[in-house]
Amino acid sequence: MKEDTLKSVKIQHHNEENEEQILIPGLPNHLAHLCLSNLHPSLLYRVCKSWRRLIYTSSFPLFYCLYVVCSRNSSTTAISRAYNNNSTSTNTVSTSTVEFFCLDPISSKWTPLPNPPTSDPPIRILRHHPSFISRSLSIQSLTVAERMILIAATTHKFLPALERPLGFDPLCNKWFFGPNLPTPRRWCGSSAVNGNVYVASGMGSAYHGDVARSLEKWDVKEKVDQWKWEKLKGLKDGRFCREFVDAIGYKGKLCMVNIMGRAVKQGTVYDVTKDEWGEMPKGMLEGWTGPSSSSNDESEMYVVDETKGSLSKYVSETDQWEELIESCDDLKGAEQITVGRGRVCVICGCGRLIVVVDVSVTPANVIRVVSTPPEIEAIALHILPRVSV
Repeated sequence: MKEDTLKSVKIQHHNEENEEQILIPGLPNHLAHLCLSNLHPSLLYRVCKSWRRLIYTSSFPLFYCLYVVCSRNSSTTAISRAYNNNSTSTNTVSTSTVEFFCLDPISSKWTPLPNPPTSDPPIRILRHHPSFISRSLSIQSLTVAERMILIAATTHKFLPALERPLGFDPLCNKWFFGPNLPTPRRWCGSSAVNGNVYVASGMGSAYHGDVARSLEKWDVKEKVDQWKWEKLKGLKDGRFCREFVDAIGYKGKLCMVNIMGRAVKQGTVYDVTKDEWGEMPKGMLEGWTGPSSSSNDESEMYVVDETKGSLSKYVSETDQWEELIESCDDLKGAEQITVGRGRVCVICGCGRLIVVVDVSVTPANVIRVVSTPPEIEAIALHILPRVSV
Protein backbone atom coordinates (compact mmCIF):
# COMPACT_ATOMS: atom_id res chain seq x y z
CA MET A 1 0.00 0.00 0.00
CA LYS A 2 2.79 2.40 0.95
CA GLU A 3 4.69 1.62 -2.26
CA ASP A 4 1.59 2.28 -4.36
CA THR A 5 1.09 5.64 -2.64
CA LEU A 6 4.72 6.69 -3.29
CA LYS A 7 4.41 5.60 -6.90
CA SER A 8 1.23 7.64 -7.28
CA VAL A 9 2.94 10.74 -5.83
CA LYS A 10 5.90 10.35 -8.21
CA ILE A 11 3.60 10.00 -11.22
CA GLN A 12 1.62 13.07 -10.13
CA HIS A 13 4.81 15.10 -9.65
CA HIS A 14 6.09 13.96 -13.07
CA ASN A 15 2.82 15.00 -14.71
CA GLU A 16 2.98 18.41 -13.03
CA GLU A 17 6.51 18.97 -14.37
CA ASN A 18 5.38 18.05 -17.87
CA GLU A 19 2.45 20.44 -17.60
CA GLU A 20 4.79 23.25 -16.51
CA GLN A 21 7.00 22.62 -19.52
CA ILE A 22 4.09 23.18 -21.91
CA LEU A 23 4.23 26.86 -22.86
CA ILE A 24 0.85 27.16 -24.59
CA PRO A 25 -1.54 24.17 -24.40
CA GLY A 26 -2.30 22.68 -27.80
CA LEU A 27 0.65 24.42 -29.48
CA PRO A 28 4.13 22.93 -30.04
CA ASN A 29 6.71 24.61 -27.82
CA HIS A 30 8.83 25.88 -30.71
CA LEU A 31 5.82 27.77 -32.11
CA ALA A 32 4.79 28.94 -28.64
CA HIS A 33 8.31 30.22 -28.13
CA LEU A 34 8.05 32.35 -31.29
CA CYS A 35 4.79 33.83 -30.06
CA LEU A 36 5.98 34.57 -26.53
CA SER A 37 9.31 36.06 -27.65
CA ASN A 38 7.41 39.06 -29.02
CA LEU A 39 5.98 39.93 -25.61
CA HIS A 40 7.70 41.98 -22.94
CA PRO A 41 9.30 39.70 -20.32
CA SER A 42 7.57 41.57 -17.47
CA LEU A 43 4.23 40.33 -18.82
CA LEU A 44 5.42 36.73 -19.08
CA TYR A 45 6.96 36.80 -15.61
CA ARG A 46 3.58 37.37 -13.96
CA VAL A 47 1.63 34.60 -15.72
CA CYS A 48 3.08 31.19 -14.86
CA LYS A 49 6.28 29.37 -13.88
CA SER A 50 6.96 27.93 -17.33
CA TRP A 51 6.86 31.39 -18.91
CA ARG A 52 8.94 32.76 -16.06
CA ARG A 53 11.60 30.13 -16.69
CA LEU A 54 11.47 30.81 -20.42
CA ILE A 55 12.59 34.44 -20.19
CA TYR A 56 15.82 33.37 -18.44
CA THR A 57 16.79 30.74 -21.04
CA SER A 58 19.51 31.37 -23.59
CA SER A 59 16.99 31.07 -26.43
CA PHE A 60 14.84 33.99 -25.21
CA PRO A 61 15.82 37.51 -26.38
CA LEU A 62 18.02 39.20 -23.80
CA PHE A 63 16.44 42.02 -21.82
CA TYR A 64 18.41 44.81 -20.18
CA CYS A 65 19.34 45.12 -16.52
CA LEU A 66 20.92 47.76 -14.32
CA TYR A 67 24.53 47.11 -13.33
CA VAL A 68 25.77 49.03 -10.32
CA VAL A 69 29.28 49.79 -9.05
CA CYS A 70 28.93 49.93 -5.26
CA SER A 71 30.86 50.63 -2.08
CA ARG A 72 30.13 48.97 1.25
CA ASN A 73 29.74 51.79 3.74
CA SER A 74 30.63 49.71 6.81
CA SER A 75 34.29 49.70 5.81
CA THR A 76 34.55 53.45 6.34
CA THR A 77 34.11 53.05 10.09
CA ALA A 78 36.93 50.53 10.28
CA ILE A 79 39.23 52.83 8.32
CA SER A 80 38.50 55.81 10.56
CA ARG A 81 39.05 53.76 13.72
CA ALA A 82 42.40 52.49 12.47
CA TYR A 83 43.44 55.99 11.44
CA ASN A 84 42.55 57.46 14.85
CA ASN A 85 44.68 54.79 16.54
CA ASN A 86 47.65 55.99 14.46
CA SER A 87 48.12 52.51 13.02
CA THR A 88 50.43 52.24 10.03
CA SER A 89 49.64 48.65 9.15
CA THR A 90 48.46 48.29 5.55
CA ASN A 91 46.27 45.40 6.70
CA THR A 92 44.43 47.67 9.13
CA VAL A 93 44.03 50.80 7.02
CA SER A 94 42.56 48.89 4.13
CA THR A 95 40.61 50.04 1.13
CA SER A 96 36.86 50.22 1.33
CA THR A 97 35.15 47.31 -0.37
CA VAL A 98 34.01 47.92 -3.94
CA GLU A 99 31.34 45.51 -5.11
CA PHE A 100 29.31 44.96 -8.25
CA PHE A 101 25.61 44.14 -8.44
CA CYS A 102 23.00 43.57 -11.11
CA LEU A 103 19.37 44.61 -10.63
CA ASP A 104 16.91 42.48 -12.59
CA PRO A 105 14.04 44.85 -13.50
CA ILE A 106 11.66 41.94 -14.07
CA SER A 107 12.07 40.13 -10.74
CA SER A 108 13.36 43.22 -8.83
CA LYS A 109 16.16 41.06 -7.41
CA TRP A 110 19.73 42.16 -6.70
CA THR A 111 22.41 39.68 -7.74
CA PRO A 112 26.15 40.11 -7.05
CA LEU A 113 28.44 39.77 -10.04
CA PRO A 114 31.29 37.25 -9.91
CA ASN A 115 34.45 38.52 -8.24
CA PRO A 116 36.93 40.30 -10.52
CA PRO A 117 40.10 38.37 -11.36
CA THR A 118 43.21 38.75 -9.23
CA SER A 119 46.05 40.83 -10.56
CA ASP A 120 49.65 41.68 -9.75
CA PRO A 121 49.85 44.14 -8.12
CA PRO A 122 46.45 43.69 -6.43
CA ILE A 123 43.73 46.22 -7.23
CA ARG A 124 43.06 48.30 -4.11
CA ILE A 125 40.32 50.91 -4.53
CA LEU A 126 39.43 53.54 -1.96
CA ARG A 127 36.05 55.27 -1.81
CA HIS A 128 36.30 57.12 1.53
CA HIS A 129 39.36 58.35 3.41
CA PRO A 130 39.35 59.41 7.10
CA SER A 131 41.23 62.60 6.25
CA PHE A 132 38.37 63.67 3.99
CA ILE A 133 35.25 62.45 5.81
CA SER A 134 32.85 64.66 3.85
CA ARG A 135 34.27 63.77 0.45
CA SER A 136 34.03 60.62 -1.65
CA LEU A 137 36.86 59.67 -3.97
CA SER A 138 35.80 59.05 -7.53
CA ILE A 139 35.60 55.59 -9.11
CA GLN A 140 35.19 56.19 -12.82
CA SER A 141 33.51 53.75 -15.17
CA LEU A 142 31.78 53.79 -18.54
CA THR A 143 29.72 51.68 -20.91
CA VAL A 144 31.05 50.64 -24.31
CA ALA A 145 30.11 47.85 -26.73
CA GLU A 146 27.64 46.36 -24.21
CA ARG A 147 30.36 46.10 -21.55
CA MET A 148 31.10 47.86 -18.27
CA ILE A 149 34.61 49.31 -17.96
CA LEU A 150 36.30 50.64 -14.81
CA ILE A 151 38.86 53.17 -15.98
CA ALA A 152 40.19 55.09 -12.95
CA ALA A 153 40.15 55.11 -9.15
CA THR A 154 42.33 55.99 -6.13
CA THR A 155 44.26 53.91 -3.58
CA HIS A 156 44.56 54.73 0.15
CA LYS A 157 47.92 56.37 -0.68
CA PHE A 158 46.20 58.69 -3.20
CA LEU A 159 47.75 56.91 -6.16
CA PRO A 160 46.03 55.62 -9.30
CA ALA A 161 44.40 52.27 -8.48
CA LEU A 162 44.14 50.86 -12.01
CA GLU A 163 47.14 50.27 -14.24
CA ARG A 164 44.80 48.95 -16.92
CA PRO A 165 41.01 49.07 -17.41
CA LEU A 166 38.94 46.37 -15.72
CA GLY A 167 35.90 45.29 -17.73
CA PHE A 168 32.87 43.04 -17.37
CA ASP A 169 31.09 41.41 -20.31
CA PRO A 170 27.56 40.25 -19.35
CA LEU A 171 27.17 38.21 -22.52
CA CYS A 172 29.80 35.75 -21.29
CA ASN A 173 29.55 36.62 -17.56
CA LYS A 174 33.29 37.24 -17.33
CA TRP A 175 35.73 39.94 -16.29
CA PHE A 176 38.63 41.00 -18.46
CA PHE A 177 41.53 43.45 -18.49
CA GLY A 178 42.15 46.10 -21.11
CA PRO A 179 45.53 47.32 -22.36
CA ASN A 180 47.94 48.95 -19.89
CA LEU A 181 47.48 52.70 -19.66
CA PRO A 182 50.60 54.64 -20.73
CA THR A 183 50.14 56.58 -17.47
CA PRO A 184 47.71 55.20 -14.85
CA ARG A 185 45.63 58.08 -13.57
CA ARG A 186 42.75 59.40 -11.51
CA TRP A 187 40.56 62.51 -11.76
CA CYS A 188 40.37 62.17 -15.51
CA GLY A 189 37.61 62.54 -18.06
CA SER A 190 36.53 59.28 -19.69
CA SER A 191 33.74 58.28 -22.03
CA ALA A 192 32.89 56.16 -25.06
CA VAL A 193 32.47 57.71 -28.50
CA ASN A 194 31.63 55.62 -31.58
CA GLY A 195 32.53 52.43 -29.74
CA ASN A 196 35.96 53.69 -28.63
CA VAL A 197 37.11 54.52 -25.10
CA TYR A 198 38.64 57.97 -24.60
CA VAL A 199 40.62 59.08 -21.55
CA ALA A 200 41.50 62.75 -21.23
CA SER A 201 43.62 64.65 -18.73
CA GLY A 202 43.91 63.43 -15.13
CA MET A 203 46.70 62.97 -12.60
CA GLY A 204 49.17 60.13 -12.19
CA SER A 205 51.15 59.59 -9.02
CA ALA A 206 51.76 63.36 -9.11
CA TYR A 207 50.85 66.26 -11.36
CA HIS A 208 52.50 66.21 -14.76
CA GLY A 209 51.60 68.72 -17.42
CA ASP A 210 51.88 66.19 -20.25
CA VAL A 211 49.39 63.86 -18.55
CA ALA A 212 47.03 66.71 -17.62
CA ARG A 213 46.85 67.74 -21.29
CA SER A 214 46.80 64.23 -22.78
CA LEU A 215 44.08 62.42 -24.73
CA GLU A 216 44.23 58.72 -25.55
CA LYS A 217 41.95 56.27 -27.35
CA TRP A 218 41.37 52.53 -27.00
CA ASP A 219 39.55 50.81 -29.86
CA VAL A 220 37.53 48.09 -28.10
CA LYS A 221 36.39 46.67 -31.45
CA GLU A 222 39.90 45.45 -32.28
CA LYS A 223 41.00 41.90 -31.48
CA VAL A 224 42.17 41.47 -27.90
CA ASP A 225 45.80 40.87 -28.89
CA GLN A 226 45.75 44.17 -30.80
CA TRP A 227 44.34 46.31 -28.00
CA LYS A 228 46.41 49.42 -27.35
CA TRP A 229 46.13 53.09 -26.42
CA GLU A 230 46.56 55.60 -29.24
CA LYS A 231 47.77 59.08 -28.41
CA LEU A 232 45.67 61.89 -29.89
CA LYS A 233 45.80 65.67 -29.95
CA GLY A 234 45.98 66.90 -26.36
CA LEU A 235 44.21 69.68 -24.51
CA LYS A 236 45.71 73.17 -24.57
CA ASP A 237 46.05 73.27 -20.76
CA GLY A 238 45.69 71.13 -17.63
CA ARG A 239 42.56 72.67 -16.12
CA PHE A 240 40.61 69.37 -16.35
CA CYS A 241 42.71 67.38 -13.87
CA ARG A 242 41.76 69.10 -10.59
CA GLU A 243 39.04 66.59 -9.69
CA PHE A 244 36.74 64.00 -11.25
CA VAL A 245 35.20 65.61 -14.33
CA ASP A 246 32.16 64.85 -16.44
CA ALA A 247 32.91 63.60 -19.96
CA ILE A 248 30.08 62.64 -22.30
CA GLY A 249 30.11 61.07 -25.75
CA TYR A 250 27.54 62.94 -27.82
CA LYS A 251 27.00 62.79 -31.59
CA GLY A 252 30.58 61.85 -32.41
CA LYS A 253 32.13 64.31 -29.97
CA LEU A 254 33.63 64.14 -26.49
CA CYS A 255 32.13 66.87 -24.28
CA MET A 256 33.88 67.74 -21.00
CA VAL A 257 33.47 70.17 -18.12
CA ASN A 258 36.09 70.71 -15.43
CA ILE A 259 33.85 71.01 -12.32
CA MET A 260 30.85 69.03 -11.14
CA GLY A 261 27.53 70.55 -10.02
CA ARG A 262 26.21 74.09 -10.43
CA ALA A 263 29.54 75.89 -9.94
CA VAL A 264 30.85 78.15 -12.69
CA LYS A 265 32.77 75.86 -15.00
CA GLN A 266 34.75 75.65 -18.20
CA GLY A 267 33.94 73.28 -21.02
CA THR A 268 35.55 71.88 -24.11
CA VAL A 269 34.53 69.60 -26.99
CA TYR A 270 36.71 67.15 -28.92
CA ASP A 271 35.72 66.18 -32.48
CA VAL A 272 36.84 62.56 -32.92
CA THR A 273 36.64 62.80 -36.73
CA LYS A 274 38.78 65.92 -37.07
CA ASP A 275 41.03 65.22 -34.05
CA GLU A 276 40.42 68.79 -32.89
CA TRP A 277 39.45 70.51 -29.64
CA GLY A 278 37.00 73.40 -29.61
CA GLU A 279 34.95 75.55 -27.27
CA MET A 280 31.79 74.08 -25.78
CA PRO A 281 28.59 75.74 -27.05
CA LYS A 282 27.44 78.42 -24.63
CA GLY A 283 23.99 76.93 -24.06
CA MET A 284 25.33 73.46 -23.39
CA LEU A 285 27.80 74.80 -20.82
CA GLU A 286 25.29 77.02 -19.00
CA GLY A 287 22.75 74.22 -18.64
CA TRP A 288 25.25 71.62 -17.38
CA THR A 289 24.13 71.99 -13.78
CA GLY A 290 24.55 68.46 -12.44
CA PRO A 291 25.38 64.91 -13.43
CA SER A 292 24.97 64.30 -17.15
CA SER A 293 24.93 61.33 -19.49
CA SER A 294 24.10 60.38 -23.05
CA SER A 295 22.18 57.47 -24.51
CA ASN A 296 24.06 54.38 -25.71
CA ASP A 297 23.82 55.55 -29.32
CA GLU A 298 25.04 59.03 -28.25
CA SER A 299 22.06 60.72 -29.91
CA GLU A 300 20.60 62.24 -26.74
CA MET A 301 22.13 63.99 -23.73
CA TYR A 302 20.42 64.55 -20.38
CA VAL A 303 21.31 66.45 -17.23
CA VAL A 304 19.77 66.44 -13.74
CA ASP A 305 19.95 69.68 -11.78
CA GLU A 306 21.05 68.38 -8.38
CA THR A 307 19.58 71.39 -6.55
CA LYS A 308 16.21 71.85 -8.28
CA GLY A 309 15.67 68.18 -9.03
CA SER A 310 14.87 68.97 -12.66
CA LEU A 311 15.62 66.78 -15.69
CA SER A 312 16.54 68.36 -19.03
CA LYS A 313 17.47 67.16 -22.51
CA TYR A 314 19.96 68.99 -24.71
CA VAL A 315 18.76 70.19 -28.12
CA SER A 316 21.81 70.77 -30.30
CA GLU A 317 19.90 72.54 -33.07
CA THR A 318 19.03 75.46 -30.77
CA ASP A 319 21.85 75.03 -28.21
CA GLN A 320 19.29 74.89 -25.42
CA TRP A 321 18.20 72.46 -22.71
CA GLU A 322 14.59 71.32 -22.92
CA GLU A 323 13.18 70.82 -19.42
CA LEU A 324 11.35 67.49 -19.20
CA ILE A 325 10.69 67.53 -15.43
CA GLU A 326 10.57 70.97 -13.80
CA SER A 327 11.21 69.79 -10.25
CA CYS A 328 11.07 66.47 -8.46
CA ASP A 329 12.03 65.79 -4.86
CA ASP A 330 13.21 62.29 -5.80
CA LEU A 331 15.84 63.80 -8.14
CA LYS A 332 17.27 66.35 -5.72
CA GLY A 333 20.82 65.59 -4.67
CA ALA A 334 21.45 63.56 -7.83
CA GLU A 335 24.99 62.16 -7.90
CA GLN A 336 25.30 60.18 -11.13
CA ILE A 337 23.05 59.16 -14.02
CA THR A 338 22.96 56.76 -16.93
CA VAL A 339 20.71 56.69 -19.98
CA GLY A 340 19.45 53.84 -22.12
CA ARG A 341 16.40 52.02 -23.49
CA GLY A 342 14.18 55.07 -22.93
CA ARG A 343 15.11 55.35 -19.26
CA VAL A 344 17.19 57.79 -17.23
CA CYS A 345 18.46 56.15 -14.04
CA VAL A 346 19.69 58.46 -11.29
CA ILE A 347 21.65 57.81 -8.09
CA CYS A 348 20.20 59.88 -5.23
CA GLY A 349 19.83 59.75 -1.45
CA CYS A 350 23.58 59.60 -0.75
CA GLY A 351 23.88 56.54 -2.95
CA ARG A 352 21.06 54.63 -1.24
CA LEU A 353 18.34 55.23 -3.85
CA ILE A 354 18.09 54.75 -7.62
CA VAL A 355 15.37 56.76 -9.35
CA VAL A 356 14.15 55.55 -12.76
CA VAL A 357 12.59 58.08 -15.15
CA ASP A 358 10.73 57.10 -18.31
CA VAL A 359 11.75 59.61 -21.01
CA SER A 360 10.14 57.65 -23.87
CA VAL A 361 6.75 59.16 -23.03
CA THR A 362 5.44 62.71 -22.81
CA PRO A 363 5.53 64.01 -20.18
CA ALA A 364 8.52 62.20 -18.73
CA ASN A 365 7.83 60.78 -15.29
CA VAL A 366 9.38 58.86 -12.42
CA ILE A 367 8.23 55.23 -12.68
CA ARG A 368 10.30 53.60 -9.97
CA VAL A 369 12.48 54.30 -6.93
CA VAL A 370 14.71 51.40 -5.88
CA SER A 371 16.71 51.03 -2.67
CA THR A 372 20.19 49.57 -2.86
CA PRO A 373 21.04 46.45 -0.81
CA PRO A 374 21.70 47.09 2.92
CA GLU A 375 24.90 49.05 3.72
CA ILE A 376 25.57 49.49 0.01
CA GLU A 377 26.25 52.87 -1.62
CA ALA A 378 25.72 53.07 -5.37
CA ILE A 379 28.55 54.83 -7.22
CA ALA A 380 27.89 54.31 -10.92
CA LEU A 381 25.15 52.82 -13.12
CA HIS A 382 25.26 50.93 -16.40
CA ILE A 383 22.40 49.65 -18.56
CA LEU A 384 23.50 46.36 -20.17
CA PRO A 385 22.01 43.03 -21.31
CA ARG A 386 21.22 40.54 -18.56
CA VAL A 387 23.93 38.03 -17.77
CA SER A 388 23.80 35.16 -20.23
CA VAL A 389 24.09 31.76 -18.50
